[in-house]
Amino acid sequence: MLNSTAPITQTWSPPGLSIWPTVALTMLLMVLGACSTPRGHQQQQEKPSFQFALWAHGNAKRSDEDWGLRLEELRDVGITDLFLGAGADELGRMVRLAAAKNIRIHGWVWTLNRPNDKVAMKNPSWYAVNRQGKNSLEYRAYVNYYQWLSPFSPGARQHIEEKVKAIAAVEGLASVHLDYVRFCDVILATGLQPKYGLVQDQEMPEYDFGYHPIARAAFKAKFGDDPLFMKNPELSNEWRQMRLNALTDFVNHLSDVVHDAGKKISAAVFPFPEMSRQMVRQDWDKWRLDIFLPMIYHNFYEKNEAWIGFCTRQGVRDLMGRAKLMSGLYLPDLNPNQLGKAIRECRANGAHGVSLFDLGALSKKHMAQIQILSQDFNQ
Repeated sequence: MLNSTAPITQTWSPPGLSIWPTVALTMLLMVLGACSTPRGHQQQQEKPSFQFALWAHGNAKRSDEDWGLRLEELRDVGITDLFLGAGADELGRMVRLAAAKNIRIHGWVWTLNRPNDKVAMKNPSWYAVNRQGKNSLEYRAYVNYYQWLSPFSPGARQHIEEKVKAIAAVEGLASVHLDYVRFCDVILATGLQPKYGLVQDQEMPEYDFGYHPIARAAFKAKFGDDPLFMKNPELSNEWRQMRLNALTDFVNHLSDVVHDAGKKISAAVFPFPEMSRQMVRQDWDKWRLDIFLPMIYHNFYEKNEAWIGFCTRQGVRDLMGRAKLMSGLYLPDLNPNQLGKAIRECRANGAHGVSLFDLGALSKKHMAQIQILSQDFNQ
């Protein structure tokens, strides 16, 4: 500010005023004009908008007319963005339809978890390996659709990069949105463990992934030990860090790929960085992304709405202003009043917006609550 006001001060100093009266008068009018602008009006112009988004699944069988009506309903209550799971052609259609309703479309991509990927399934060496030496194609941890590729495998990385490039090529896309960009859950959310008859008070070998032969060889070459045969590999800071780094390097490479295509990149991540490092090896505050969407599904962790605010604040703090953060909320566990409270927690703790999972769970009462908040926050 000091540098920008210095020339104004100089116009009032002799001989400036006597030599350039027109310049001085112009500067005076500019200053008076700025001073006469109501403070409230200035703040309203500068206030960033709070975004309301939804995760949604594409439907190529749905007509343009039907989608248009649905998009119009969403726009009218304040929805600004859809993170849409679909192929490149369907995304292109949706970008066109949504643009007419002033809604942005992001291309939602399942990244390292690739269930029933026909190309990947022909290449077993691409898959992640757990501490029992089983790869994720053969051993499906927790659920059958958990089929994880390894960030250590060059073939897997190239395969995923090609998928991401295809989505990044869609004209008008707001961002390429990465999901399942992590390792398999070494620790499940506490509220989910009983569903599988588990008490995970330690890292269990069958759920501890990252033991790909390439990773093990690299670790042994550097430190002299094969982590698969170490007594307590889960206690090795170096082994944990190597896996964190592998994922971070891969994500940052994908970020470069997407940015080179002229698009932004976003990702769904776990609630806050330290928790993510422990549970799924996501060191996400080190990632070079434009938008982060931490999935703060509080009931999964048996927490209250205040925890949503805590996670939001921690994520915002760890990012230090380098990127936007939109808090992810799980609609089936939130009635309209709870949704309102949760969204206010997110905004009060620094979120740029919220994304709700998902469109299929969005009720008319939820929509009414969103409309009230959108008008309150953005008008």
